[in-house]
Amino acid sequence: MKKLFLMLFAMALMSNLYAQNETILLYTGTAPGSTGKQVPEDSKTTDGITRVKDVTQPALIVYPAKKKTTDATVIICPGGGYGILAIDHEGYDIAKWFNERGMTAFVLKYRLPQEDLFDNDEIRPLQDAQQAIRIVRKNAAKYGVSPDKVGIMGFSAGGHLASTASTHFATQVGDITDPSVSVRPDFSLLIYPVITFNDRFTHFGSRDNLIGKNPPVEKIEWYSNDKQVTKDTPPTFLVSTTDDGVQPENSIAYFLACKKNKVPVEMHIYEKGGHGYGLKKKGRGPVETWAARMEDWLKDRKLMK
Repeated sequence: MKKLFLMLFAMALMSNLYAQNETILLYTGTAPGSTGKQVPEDSKTTDGITRVKDVTQPALIVYPAKKKTTDATVIICPGGGYGILAIDHEGYDIAKWFNERGMTAFVLKYRLPQEDLFDNDEIRPLQDAQQAIRIVRKNAAKYGVSPDKVGIMGFSAGGHLASTASTHFATQVGDITDPSVSVRPDFSLLIYPVITFNDRFTHFGSRDNLIGKNPPVEKIEWYSNDKQVTKDTPPTFLVSTTDDGVQPENSIAYFLACKKNKVPVEMHIYEKGGHGYGLKKKGRGPVETWAARMEDWLKDRKLMK
């Protein structure tokens, strides 16, 4: 009886191990730009939201689809004002949604712009996003995805990061580059995104955290991603609400810039819903169907079946 119990325990343990998602560290050893300060990663859950900060080992967490129906994939950037990562409801939960629809997804645990941890800290989120795209493309065969169907998705400040990756891909930033691998996403999904850094419509918390208070005009322009859209910007899907603290003018500006440059773009602006809702159902009204509209868009572009 004791042997049977031990065997069953071992089988359960192995099952749990295999059920865990693979974590891919973006860099071997210390992440580039590190100041050398050692801090433990901080993860706290309050009000049902898990908030992660002090990320010194950025990583991709792999969510493979059990019944894969598409070779497209998406890298998901959680939001959090460039101050934390809302890793569950704007990361892991979203990846599971894609899995249920046959798409493999990757959640990006990116570094935040913390000057005590990194030199030139403002470039580190974008460096991590570009490195993530490189890794997925280089390992496309391993994960059963197509290197030319790698999308990026972001929520709130993660939407700013995703739109930065979608407009600043001509230059690979930071200490690690590989000109043989493009860092341009093939499509963008921007959900209640921060887009502009201009004084009128920006989310000041995100802007202050990334480039500091009272930044020079040149930096405001550079990180106002509606100003950086070109004909090569990837096809884009946008969602916002009129009652969001991250004003819908962020999405509108990006939409108009895409339209002007003949970039395929679709935008949905709902009357109400607030901010940070992800896939949570809390009586927010029609905005609760935003993911279905995104699914329609992905199917229309032959990225999902």
